[in-house]
Amino acid sequence: MKIREAEMNDIAQIQQVRNTVVENRLSDPALVTDHDVADYITRRGKGWVAVTGNRIIGFAIADLQDHNIWALFIHPGYEARGIGKQLHDLMLHWYFTQTTHSIWLSTAPGTRAEAFYRRRGWRETGMHGKGEIKFEMSIADWNIAISIKGEN
Repeated sequence: MKIREAEMNDIAQIQQVRNTVVENRLSDPALVTDHDVADYITRRGKGWVAVTGNRIIGFAIADLQDHNIWALFIHPGYEARGIGKQLHDLMLHWYFTQTTHSIWLSTAPGTRAEAFYRRRGWRETGMHGKGEIKFEMSIADWNIAISIKGEN
């Protein structure tokens, strides 16, 4: 498995991964268009893909305009292998080299994603959208999180 920057020709496979996840499923896959993905990986921010062979098995996208994590998803057949952690850490490292502005995300309560973000050092700051938990990460929190990881 390798991780690299997302490219325009990755969009179809990114969409496949997004639509196969078990948690935080889109109620309507048409809500996130190929144009949306292209905009986020080229103009609004940056994305990364985890690839095995020629198959994308996970992806992450950070949005510099709205200062949020737009996406972090792993194909269900590849979960619990550390791929999400690698994508997460690479994405946040890049983000905080671009800005010192805090970053946020939201996820459904009671999910593995909620637990994942708590373990990675995200702070709950309230609710967002339709009952999702809103988390934030400041550059200070990120620096603490990476220094703790370095000690392990």
